[in-house]
Amino acid sequence: MAKLNQIIAVEKGVKSKVAQDLAQAQHGLGKPQMLAGISRTYQPKDEEGEQLPPESTRVQVKAEDVLKETAKILTRLFDVTATKDWSNLTARADIVVDGRTVLAEVPVSYLLFLEKQLGELGTFLRRLPVLDGAEAWEQDPSTDWWKTEQVRTVRTKKVPRNHVKAEATEKHPAQVEVYYEDIPVGYWTTVKYSGALPARRVNELLERLEKLSAAVKFAREEANATQVTDHRVGDAVFGYLFS
Repeated sequence: MAKLNQIIAVEKGVKSKVAQDLAQAQHGLGKPQMLAGISRTYQPKDEEGEQLPPESTRVQVKAEDVLKETAKILTRLFDVTATKDWSNLTARADIVVDGRTVLAEVPVSYLLFLEKQLGELGTFLRRLPVLDGAEAWEQDPSTDWWKTEQVRTVRTKKVPRNHVKAEATEKHPAQVEVYYEDIPVGYWTTVKYSGALPARRVNELLERLEKLSAAVKFAREEANATQVTDHRVGDAVFGYLFS
């Protein structure tokens, strides 16, 4: 007895062959001359008139035959697809991570959906903002943010000073140069806050996602290994449709 994954693999080839065979079988329907035939004989007006041989052209394509061939070609596709879809209704598997069953009896169609969604979640998780590793962070219970320790820095103010380059004389005034000196006037106490995540947390999430993704893929393979029952629906469909 075949397995679901084998039917899925076969279906791709069947679809391709059916498309080719249908194009070939229905090719003549687009050419009116292949559907037409003729038979004619000639009789002269009198016995001494010219005798001409009969002429005939056979019908090369019968639409009824094309219907039968179309039904024959499509029956294989209908049967394979029915077998796959009916089997998908019963193909299920558990998603197990580290011995823990996360989801039980998951249909194969949902496993495919989940596999795709987890891939997109991975892209999101890798873009999460991470706390600056150059700082020491701790959680602040009052805000639920991350914060650094207090850092105290000096606030300065520029104060002008005079530098006498040359003393005054009887003939010349003093030469004075103005410069500015930074004088401490106070202190800043700074605490940085952040809503980003520690790198450890992001790595944990990515590790969980990787494990879950692997479990989903394993479950999908297990579900696809379900034994299938052949469903013959093509004869019934075309037996009604083209009868």
